[in-house]
Amino acid sequence: MTTNPQTTGARAAEDTGREAQRLPRSVRVTLHTIARLQGGYRKDVPAAVAAVARLRREAGRSAHSSPGAWGLDHLRVLAELREEDQQAELVRQEGRGAPAQYFSSRSRVAQERYEAYEDQAVHLAVTLWALHQQSLREDAMHVKGWPLGRSVRRLALGKPGPGESAGGGAQQAEEMSETIRKRFVRIGAADDIEVLAARLREMVILLRGARIPLDYGLLAQQIENWQYEARRDGVRGNWGRSLHASYAGPLRTDDGDPDRTAPVDDHAGPDDDMGD
Repeated sequence: MTTNPQTTGARAAEDTGREAQRLPRSVRVTLHTIARLQGGYRKDVPAAVAAVARLRREAGRSAHSSPGAWGLDHLRVLAELREEDQQAELVRQEGRGAPAQYFSSRSRVAQERYEAYEDQAVHLAVTLWALHQQSLREDAMHVKGWPLGRSVRRLALGKPGPGESAGGGAQQAEEMSETIRKRFVRIGAADDIEVLAARLREMVILLRGARIPLDYGLLAQQIENWQYEARRDGVRGNWGRSLHASYAGPLRTDDGDPDRTAPVDDHAGPDDDMGD
């Protein structure tokens, strides 16, 4: 039977679209924002350069607490997507009554907390990426498959940039810079979002200096989950496992950017890294 390439391509695009819709809203908005800006920034497109500069000035700050963040596109897109999702839910619930938050103050408080955590996760991830990408045109600093622990390990081993060979995580951990390891431990020990943001900012500046990328879609989801106390240990566990996991060498896209990699041990697979 002959396969129609156009049909196959359309089906693949539909599958990709459905997969994207299953991602948490914070991840979708983070990836959308970075995808819109990263290529333009690297090509020195003035609008993208200006947008990244505005984002960079907010790096490490809480969402909505700084007037400079008001009106930034990622928060606008998040609000619009949230409204679309709420309208779609009302349609699904038609004939079965309105959602609980319209009648229960407890449900409303929970909904508002959830939205605040989304805002914080998207804002931190996007602004930290902008800081990470600052002045770098040759390399993309958002790269799928580079969880925080993996990037920190590359930094601690003194190996700049992507291009990691598989090997024993425990053996490599023994060679790590103790200073970098302690900085990573401080991130894990953070007990409120302001402290976490400040410590992530410090680490991102070091990663930028070594041109080591980070998966900011994954980081957005982990920041969102971290804000729930019941999920925090799970996020910390994922960070620790990704520090010690071994990874296959990176594949590269047509423009030379590392795109996706896979752990080669069974202790830190992609599902683990996505958090609870």
